[in-house]
Amino acid sequence: MRADDFWIDNPLEGFRTLNREMIEAVLTGSLEGVTDVDAAVALARLVHDEFESFGTGGNPHADERMDEDDSARALLALRQVLRRLRIEFAPPFRDFRTFRQFWIREGAANSYQARRDILNGLFDNIHERLVELELSTIASTLSNPISPRRTTGWPRIDEELAELRRHFGQARSEQDFRNVGNDCVIVLECLSAAVYSADRHLREGEAEPPVSNTKQRLERCIEVELEGAANSELRKLAKATIEFAQAVKHRGSGSRRDAGIAADSVIQLVNIMRRISPDLA
Repeated sequence: MRADDFWIDNPLEGFRTLNREMIEAVLTGSLEGVTDVDAAVALARLVHDEFESFGTGGNPHADERMDEDDSARALLALRQVLRRLRIEFAPPFRDFRTFRQFWIREGAANSYQARRDILNGLFDNIHERLVELELSTIASTLSNPISPRRTTGWPRIDEELAELRRHFGQARSEQDFRNVGNDCVIVLECLSAAVYSADRHLREGEAEPPVSNTKQRLERCIEVELEGAANSELRKLAKATIEFAQAVKHRGSGSRRDAGIAADSVIQLVNIMRRISPDLA
């Protein structure tokens, strides 16, 4: 389950609306077919993202955004599902309005980054603990890193890797295996967002490539962070991994073998990039 699952598509209107019934079902523990762990992973990401959007200039009355009442119910539902999982979570605000009051008291009135830091301090440990819980419930046949750490230190990537493992374990049909390819592409885009820094990796005079241009962004990261012959070899590995994941996603027929190769390769690349990342090495 992902944060996007809490939104309902309205193709005729051209935007999505929040699934308030699903929020209430998480609150009461009555969401059918979804465990508390899965619901908590997705809801924690949704709440984190929505409060960050509100705190950094997002309009709570715009389409595809929570409003004031939604923020209160979603935060309450998150607190309740975490309580059922015996995870302590006591944010110093109840909704958007009290979050604004809190950041003003904390001296973050003039800094978007300070507000992001407040939210990261509250949520990052929650994301990591939930991913650990999720991984403990998944019997995966996919590759594991040699590092004793079960997570990467990038919460959003850890969430997507857990979803990748879950979907591969449950895949049975050709469509299921193609969807594993889609999961691989999502992980690669999250990796692209996490490791690429315009300040460090952007060449002078060039425009920053979009997050979806994973090949260009990851190859540039490797070029900057890794010296010597390994630079060229690892860039070839990254390129091949990205191209194979895209092929599995778009292939007319999916197979367990190809989906597994794509997933193993992406997991391997994530852990390699973690190892050479200056922030996490």
